[in-house]
Amino acid sequence: MIEQGAQAAPRTRARGLAAPRTRPRGLAAPRVRTRGPVAPRTRFRGLAAPLAVLAGVVAAFGYVGAVDPNEPGHYPVCPVLHYTGLYCPGCGGLRSAHAVAHGDLGAALGANALAVTAYAAFAVLWALWAVRAWRGHPLSVRLQSDQRLRPDQWLLSDQRLRPVQRLRPVHWWSLAAVAALFTVVRNSPFGAWLVP
Repeated sequence: MIEQGAQAAPRTRARGLAAPRTRPRGLAAPRVRTRGPVAPRTRFRGLAAPLAVLAGVVAAFGYVGAVDPNEPGHYPVCPVLHYTGLYCPGCGGLRSAHAVAHGDLGAALGANALAVTAYAAFAVLWALWAVRAWRGHPLSVRLQSDQRLRPDQWLLSDQRLRPVQRLRPVHWWSLAAVAALFTVVRNSPFGAWLVP
């Protein structure tokens, strides 16, 4: 019988079946973490960073709203505009922030349309960050993808599986290309309507 048992083990290994592992006595089973409701104290602690960032942004917009950048002497001159005579992607950003603080969206778009788009993108990302912090999830910026991804690249979120793709360098280079294109267009004769 000992020989039969010794011969049976190689057969199971040859078929690709592994012998079941047993836990030594006295060791407890590993604990499996499950996501349950988040405690209110943890929720408020998770909201500390988003609320601190919001307070800083509100203070900055409040200051720019109170001190008019259209009056000379309050803010430094853009060095790119001063030395080259060209409008950079940020030229008119303070004037657009001043107009947004006063609720004048038309003037804000006229001062710097790219900055207004950035303000809107920040507001959306901040709202997502705050909701995820309230739910107890870490902040991670991901993009929906229609590509077929490997199963280990899928994210389990809100009780359903969906493919996700992380921000890659190509996304950052695309943002830089948009800023460069905006700069070229606003400094050309046909982009005079983008000049602050």
